[in-house]
Amino acid sequence: MLWNEFKKPKDIEKILSALTKYDKEIRIMEICGTHTVSIAKSGIKGILPKNIKLISGPGCPVCVTPTERIDDILFLSKNKDVLIATYGDMIRVTGSIDGTSLEKRKAEGFDIRVVYSPLDAVKIAQCCKDKEVVFIGIGFETTAPSTAIAIERAINEGVNNFSVFSLHKMVEPVLRKLINMNDFNIDGFLCPGNVAVIIGEEGFRFLEIEFKIPSVICGFEAGDIIYSIYRLIQMRENKDFKLENEYIRAVKQKGNEIARNIMNKYFEPCDDIWRGIGWIENSGLKLKDEYIQYDAVKKFNLDLNPYKNNDFCSCGEVIKGKIDPRECKLFSTVCTIENPKGPCMVSSEGACAAAYKYSD
Repeated sequence: MLWNEFKKPKDIEKILSALTKYDKEIRIMEICGTHTVSIAKSGIKGILPKNIKLISGPGCPVCVTPTERIDDILFLSKNKDVLIATYGDMIRVTGSIDGTSLEKRKAEGFDIRVVYSPLDAVKIAQCCKDKEVVFIGIGFETTAPSTAIAIERAINEGVNNFSVFSLHKMVEPVLRKLINMNDFNIDGFLCPGNVAVIIGEEGFRFLEIEFKIPSVICGFEAGDIIYSIYRLIQMRENKDFKLENEYIRAVKQKGNEIARNIMNKYFEPCDDIWRGIGWIENSGLKLKDEYIQYDAVKKFNLDLNPYKNNDFCSCGEVIKGKIDPRECKLFSTVCTIENPKGPCMVSSEGACAAAYKYSD
């Protein structure tokens, strides 16, 4: 779509008419929390026929963070010499003991602060020299470069009481994991436009070349999403299994090389665990050995909890697209936005929170 048409794309009525007449079942997965919220908020599911199924995948960074890592952070937060700096969504995520969270730690008197940028955490470290400031680095390739910039700032300004607990993850490895599952049954992907801004069209090319799965890099307006769904259906009907970039106003073929360079300067891939999925090879990002003094896990000699996958809610199944949030036995009864039990209800980008807030 053209830049000046993305709010109300040309021929939108014709596209909607074609979608409502489509009578074959197709399962489309979005792998971005912002898409999940946009779809729910704009009521897109309500105007599509039931045979066009929109399924939420592992696109919410808070949601895919396993309970074991939340427990590790909660353990670290009890250190009186440590100040935890985190994005707001993380503060209410509970650990393996129901009710334990950074929010509760803060109420107990431990130093937990919400920041809007990792650079804010560096500033806090400069002001609070008697504290070890640990920034909880979370997100996909979209946010990892900003964490890398914060590390560089700390190095350049000699801020030695700053470190990062990296929970950063990458999109390609988890998509490969899902596709290779025995019960994989997705017909097309809505690829995250924000991640594609960094890794470019080429970062999703494997979906076309290796797996022949129709995929569209998609923007975040309702028009973007509706048009992308239409294109996925056309690809399927024409057996034209390719990757298409609908988000051309922001995504280039090779993405943002500057952002990738600074991310790759400080981080390297590592095996990591995902909620409900388990270990995925080279799916996480850890600090390189030469920057080990800024790695909170190494700095505090943390013995990370092993993966157990014993969550008391069904967020893991929601993340994999195996169930709809409403199929979780806790949804809207025990688990609500006011009293969330799982991260998919905590996060503003979580599938459960979107379903609860914008119930169709």
